Amino acid sequence: MSRAAHSKPTAHVVVGYTPQEGFVAVQLSPPPAEYVWHDRQAEHYQERFGPGNGYQQWLAVDAATGAVWFGDTDWRTLEEEVGPRFPGHRRADAGDGALPSPAVFVLPLTHRVVDEQGVCTWRFFGAEELYALARRILPVVQRVIGSLHRVGPTAELEWSAEAATAWTDLEHGCRYTVDETGAVAWARPRMSGVPGWRVEVADFLARNPELCDPAWATATDAELDAYAAYEPDSGYGGVPGRMCAPAEVAIEEGYTFYGHRAALYAYRAAACGDRTPVEASVWLRSSDAGRSSWEAAKVVGASLADAPDCVLAHLAEMFRAAAADQGVVLTGLPAYLRQERAGERVAVDETLCAAGEELKRLEDLLKEIRLVRNTILTRVLGWADGRDDEAIASLAAMSPAAVAEWRERLTADQGGSPER
Repeated sequence: MSRAAHSKPTAHVVVGYTPQEGFVAVQLSPPPAEYVWHDRQAEHYQERFGPGNGYQQWLAVDAATGAVWFGDTDWRTLEEEVGPRFPGHRRADAGDGALPSPAVFVLPLTHRVVDEQGVCTWRFFGAEELYALARRILPVVQRVIGSLHRVGPTAELEWSAEAATAWTDLEHGCRYTVDETGAVAWARPRMSGVPGWRVEVADFLARNPELCDPAWATATDAELDAYAAYEPDSGYGGVPGRMCAPAEVAIEEGYTFYGHRAALYAYRAAACGDRTPVEASVWLRSSDAGRSSWEAAKVVGASLADAPDCVLAHLAEMFRAAAADQGVVLTGLPAYLRQERAGERVAVDETLCAAGEELKRLEDLLKEIRLVRNTILTRVLGWADGRDDEAIASLAAMSPAAVAEWRERLTADQGGSPER
């Protein structure tokens, strides 16, 4: 499912971060001026920067909701002694695929400005200034959140070429210069066009249809996700890399691809037309039509474990037809049937193993009992108390002929004791 099928949020400053509310949700605490300095001539590196130089003010953006807010770090706490300094992820660390959850990104602001003479000055902002900046960038934030791909039934976020471009514009909009009077001039907001090196996977598929895999049309979400997550040792990953690898097609270096999952889900949606893709396991187990189709396909006394591939193929056609009548396209059907058959065969294997173990146990027990019987039989025959072979055979659950043979062997060789 593409982002077009989902409603888009609106960029907004979080409640509590406005002048009318007195900025009740933020407490800015920049370091005193005497703690912020840069001494280039210091002998040791750790002595070149004042203890307040690690202080940072930031803006945060929740790409899922459009919320924007701001805050700062504690300059008195050493960085190595605290957890995450920022409330979200850095854009550079998040990659160009799926967005993390929660999809909060932070834009740290630069505070040190160096003039043409190399003189450093620091500029920290008050809540009113940060609020004004947050309001200033809202149109760019709206472009970011409005152009993200929203994939699948839960609208999972994925970067698009346009969203990535808009984020670059957002970072640009948070830069500033300071003139001789100390006045701040923020960069002019911009809405850049998507550069040619940023490519949507959907566009790549449209230009290279011969590389597409028809199996995507009935693939499960997990199968599409695995395809999109392809990572080779070298070269391009994702859908383009996975498509080109078996075809031995090389892609020119320098491109970045976006919307891998979105493109595959869109391909499947187009192939399904007005029918809804549903995983075969879910439809056969959970829907009334699926359960009825499964029951109707069963042969009394038959087991899926005994079904050859041709029978599975026949069952798949039956289930596809039944699902089509319900406006459904079954995804992952052949794999599901093979999985079910494999599961039943594992159960049969386990039963065979249990039967074999029990038989071995009984055979070992039988050997022990025979040994006991033979020992006692030898003692009884040794008594020579006048009982005939038939009488002793009835006690030992043996045939009279076997007892007679045993008696003859004892007479010939007292150590002989054949097992019966």
